[in-house]
Order: sequence, then structure tokens, then C-alpha cells
Amino acid sequence: MKMVTIPKDLMKKGDLVVIPRQDYEQLLKRQKVIPVSKLTPSERKALERGRRNIRLGEYIPLDTLVHELAPPRRKKR
Repeated sequence: MKMVTIPKDLMKKGDLVVIPRQDYEQLLKRQKVIPVSKLTPSERKALERGRRNIRLGEYIPLDTLVHELAPPRRKKR
């Protein structure tokens, strides 16, 4: 069995992840498939505003939004 020494500074920072090589290679393949694009300044501003609103609790939960946007039900006769 091979032994590995892990530096203590890596353990303290939480920067160490150990996974099987096959899983690591699959992760690298997936990473290449996902397109990455830079945000425009207006998109970045909107994202920051949205994150701030969520942090402050100023948002409408999804189920409430769906309920409010649903068409009105017809009354049965």
C-alpha cells in the first residue's frame, strides 16, 4: 500500500479533495462540455441585485408566483 503525506496547510484551508482518478477524468470531460460565457455589466448588476434581494428576504417564493400567474378557474355550474 502506498502512503501519501498531506500538508497540514492544505487540510486547514479545506482545499483538498480526494476522488478516484476515473471520476476526476469524467469531471474534466464534463467541464469541457459546459460553455462558459462572461456576463455583461448589466447582467452582472442584475445578478448582484437578485442575490441581495434573496439575502434580504425580498423575493416571492416560486409556488406563490405560480399561483398568482395561473389563469383564473372557471366556476362549475
